[in-house]
Order: sequence, then C-alpha cells, then structure tokens
Amino acid sequence: MNLWVDVAAMASLFAIGNILFGHFEERTPKWRRVLKFLLMTGLVTLVSATAGRAWSAALVGTMFCVAFVIHFWWLPKHGIHPWTAEPKDRYYALRGWKL
Repeated sequence: MNLWVDVAAMASLFAIGNILFGHFEERTPKWRRVLKFLLMTGLVTLVSATAGRAWSAALVGTMFCVAFVIHFWWLPKHGIHPWTAEPKDRYYALRGWKL
C-alpha cells in the first residue's frame, strides 16, 4: 500500500480548499492553519496505514458531512449566510475576531 497517495489526496484537498475558501480564514494565525494541515494529513494517513484506505476515505467523507451540517444548518440558524459569511459582524463574532 502506498501512503503517499493518501498524503497527496489530502494535500490536494487542502490546496483547493485554501484557494477557494481561504478568505474565510483571513484572520486565523498562519501557525494554526499549518498545524491544521499537518494534523489532518497525519490523521488520515495514520488511519489509512492502520485501518485501511476505505476507513480513511470514510473519515474524509465524515469530515465533509460535518462541514456540510455546520454550513447549511448551524450557520443559517445563527443568522450567517453559508456561502458568503455575511453579515461580517456576526461571522467575526463567531470566530472571536474583532471587526
């Protein structure tokens, strides 16, 4: 089994995510963004190495489902648009940032 495929897949997902959605993380410290990348890539690779690629794919799918629920149920419930994160004052307050 080649674990580099799993690492490349996670790195690609993070690259695409940062290109498309990085503006929502504008005030997140760089060290936290790097740590998130390392932890998530390491976790998926560890699961793939120990439990198998199907379980690591299930983990990634579960993370997508959690993100979907947060964006399309929880955020609108709190008055934040799921695609634009508007109004900015509510989104910034949710993230703990100052406007």
